[in-house]
Amino acid sequence: MEKNDTIVDQELQLVIFKLAQEEYGLPITKVKEINRLVPITKLPQTPLFMEGIINLRSRIIPVIDLRKRFGIAVSEYTEESRIIIVEVSGETVGVIVDAVAEVVRIAAASVEPPPPSFVLDAKYIQGIGKLEDRLLILLEIDQILSSQETINLKQLTLQG
Repeated sequence: MEKNDTIVDQELQLVIFKLAQEEYGLPITKVKEINRLVPITKLPQTPLFMEGIINLRSRIIPVIDLRKRFGIAVSEYTEESRIIIVEVSGETVGVIVDAVAEVVRIAAASVEPPPPSFVLDAKYIQGIGKLEDRLLILLEIDQILSSQETINLKQLTLQG
């Protein structure tokens, strides 16, 4: 079987969430759980996009606000806001999103690379998925943090 045949047959299972007016997708294999917002402990001298830490079943989990990370206008958290617990470069991290919509399956063949003139830093984007009349921005979650930020998070969680 050739590589192209494999891609055509593959399906991606994605957790779809909203930030501002856009829909984003994360591979379900990267998502550990989805939680309502809980109190977040702020930490001094952390990057602006780092909201703080939460205690999740006796584990210290760093939490990132994706709006801040992507430079999207910050808004108040709502009843729909969620913390998606994900695996990022081997570390467990929470990401705050406006809402979690659904879990969908799309054909891998319906994913295209991001346009070269994409406004958002393209390293965060795995591709653009087409699902009926919708476009889904598929995140490359392992690129959300730089190598140094990942090291800093490891140190942070070890201290907790």
